[in-house]
Order: sequence, then C-alpha cells, then structure tokens
Amino acid sequence: MDVAKQEAQQASTQDLGAAFLERGYVASPALATSLRLVVALGKPLLLEGPAGVGKTEAAKTLAQVLGTRLIRLQCYEGLDAHAALYEWNYARQLLHLRLAEAGGRSLSDHELYGEEFLMRRPLLQAISEDAPPVLLIDEVDRADDAFEAFLLELLAEWQVTVPELGTISAKARPHVILTSNRSRELSDALRRRCLYQWVEYPTRAEERQIVQARLPNISAELAEQVTGAVHTLRELPLGKPPGVAETLDWAAALVALHREHLDIEALHLTLGAVLKLREDWQLASGVLEKQAQTR
Repeated sequence: MDVAKQEAQQASTQDLGAAFLERGYVASPALATSLRLVVALGKPLLLEGPAGVGKTEAAKTLAQVLGTRLIRLQCYEGLDAHAALYEWNYARQLLHLRLAEAGGRSLSDHELYGEEFLMRRPLLQAISEDAPPVLLIDEVDRADDAFEAFLLELLAEWQVTVPELGTISAKARPHVILTSNRSRELSDALRRRCLYQWVEYPTRAEERQIVQARLPNISAELAEQVTGAVHTLRELPLGKPPGVAETLDWAAALVALHREHLDIEALHLTLGAVLKLREDWQLASGVLEKQAQTR
C-alpha cells in the first residue's frame, strides 16, 4: 500500500472517530477502523465484550453518523426465524374475509396474503429499506443454534422467502452489527462470516472524556471523581459491575442534585444509580467511603 492510500485510510478512520466523539461516544482507533470496514467492505461486525461497555451504543451512533435508520433485533432464548422476519396480521385478514363474505364473495389466497397484511419484523424490514440501514442484532449469544444457522444463511444470501409472496431480496445490503456478551460460544461459521472486535471497558481517561462529552455542564473535578470511583468498583468482585451507562447515570444524578463533589453524603444518596444489587452495595460502600475520605 502506498503512503498516500495509507494516509487516506488513517484520515477516514480519524474522521469517523471524530464524528463519534461529537455524539458523545469515544471510539478507540481499532473500533473506529472496524466500523469503517463495515461500511467499506459490506461485512458484518461482531462486537464482543462485557455488558455495559457500549457495544449497542456503537451501532446506534454509527446509524446517526451515517444518517440512516437503525433497525434493532433483540435476541432471546427461543427466538425463531418467523418472529425475526415477519408475521401475518390475522386480525385484519379475518376482518377482510368477513367483509368479503358479507358482500357475497370469496377471497383467493393472493388477496388474503397480500403486502397490506404482512407485518415486517426487524430482519425483513432491514432488507426492505431503499437506503442501507444499520441492522443491530443485539445479544446474539442469547439465541439458540437453530436461529444462528438461519442467520448465517441470511447474511450469505440477503434474501428471504415468504411462501405466499415469493422471494424478497435486499434492495440495499444493511450495515450489520452483532453484539455478544459471550454468555455462550458462537459457532465458528458465524465468526468466520464477520469482522471481529473485542470491546473492553474504557480507560479512566476515556471514560472521563465520555462523561464530559455527554454532560457538558459537569465540572472536571466531579467527572474525575465519578470515573475514578467507577474504576475502583470494577476492580471489586461485584455481581453486576457498572457499565458506562451506569457511570453516566451516576454523573447525571450528581449534577441534577447540584453536587460539586463526590463526598460520603453524596455517595450514600446516589449509589443506587451505579450499583443495582444489595450485596454489591454492602461490598462497595466501605471501599468508596475510604476513597472519599482520602480526597
């Protein structure tokens, strides 16, 4: 690769990182590059990492940056292809059928299974858009192997068959982001289909930057105290370590209460914004109190 091309690629990645930062998302150079390749290569991107590190938010922010629609499929145990693709509006079909019978005529299957009765679910919505949307397949590790196999076929062909309507092909290939908290191992076939990026908790400096970008009214001192306390919490054996969303909630709560410092009183009043288990409160309170006293 010549120097000019290399510099152009670096500039594009920097531009994407800057666009994310404008929207309050601090993307590492590696993540920004992976997201750029989603658009450039048309390949899905699998984001793995602990809960709360911003995997879902990365897809949302990408849609904002591209000025396109975000379509989200939330995966869960027992999710099947029909629930992710389409359903028929049986209530409307039944009403249409009764009106036809009242008028003394019968309906053909073509009339009863027309586009007007089709309820498009996320995957069918994604391939029906005129402009490529961002398709977020969230927590794909929660779905089972059968759905994963179906997903592989869709990602390969970008077309689906509705028996009553025929084959529907994608008008524009979506930009696909899959997320996983690694509650189970995904298949090698799915991993090979995707680009891959591990998303870790941000560094203390990065998280402070996120807080200040999302909450421009927060003081630098309070932003530093909150992010420092959160990083202390993540070092503890908590049942539910706080994610970036909890950091932002905590900082926003303190700003809303007009707190300038994270002292012991403010800590006890607002700890529920960052820790959501009683056992975690008991474990963390003493540690944070000592930290507050040493400031």
